Order: sequence, then C-alpha cells, then structure tokens
Amino acid sequence: MAEEIKSLDDLKSAVGGVAAEAVVEAAAPRAPQRDDLGRAYATGKRKDAVARVWVKPGSGKVTVNGKDMSEYFARPVLQMILRQPFDVAGVANQYDVYATVAGGGLSGQAGAVKHGISKALQLHEPSLRAALKAAGFLTRDSRVVERKKYGKAKARRSFQFSKR
Repeated sequence: MAEEIKSLDDLKSAVGGVAAEAVVEAAAPRAPQRDDLGRAYATGKRKDAVARVWVKPGSGKVTVNGKDMSEYFARPVLQMILRQPFDVAGVANQYDVYATVAGGGLSGQAGAVKHGISKALQLHEPSLRAALKAAGFLTRDSRVVERKKYGKAKARRSFQFSKR
C-alpha cells in the first residue's frame, strides 16, 4: 500500500498541492457613500411610513418635515426611538439629520426615520455597520397590517353568530 497520510500537509503533497491551495482574497472594505455636500442619504421604511433621511456631521440637530424632532415627535418614547442608532453606534450629538417622512402614523414614522438614520449612518461611516447590524437596526421590520378578508368583519373577526 502507498504511504500513510497523517496530516493535511501530507494530503496536500499527495494530491499535488496545486488544486489544494485555495487563494482567499480579503473582502474589500466598504467605501463611504457621500454626496458633494458631505451627506449620506438613505430611505427608511416601517409599516406604511417611508422616510427619506440625510445625515451629515454636525451638532446632533434632528429635523423632521421642517420641524425640530421634539416638536414633530412630541412623545418621549418616539424621541428615544430616533436616538437609538446614535447611542448604539456611540456617535451621539455628532451628526445632523434632515428627514422627510410620509404615510402611516407617528409610531410607524418614528420607526421609518430610525431605519433611515441607521442606513445613512453606516453609509456615511462604514465602521459603524457592525454595531448597527448587531442591534438589528439595518433590518427592515416587515410586519404590516393584515388585510381584510371577504366574509369577515375585519381581518380575522367573524360576524356575530345567531343561533335563531
């Protein structure tokens, strides 16, 4: 019988070495995507709301539909949702945000702006991608309202049953 193979090096030499060597190229690092004004743009979506978001280095001012964040989103919970991407990435008060949002209600709009901010941040500074992705902020939440079916009062609710 031929010589005994005890290690991977022995196997490589037995096979010939050429086919066994796989050249693995390192993935090219992501390049920042910014416009002429130094802004990064992204679209965020949640439920029926769609937000167009521009992010640029600044003092942390957030403008939504021409109003300040605290004026447009009056509830503290919604303001907290908008601040989450900055806190997770560790860049609070370092970026200015300008967003236009349409459709849905306030909660969906806040989620859409949050999604847009997260996507724009990772486009502006690719090193922030790992933290944002680990927190799940780059994934679009695909849950939407279930449609009404025929023969039903609502999506699942049936009409009241009458025995007689």
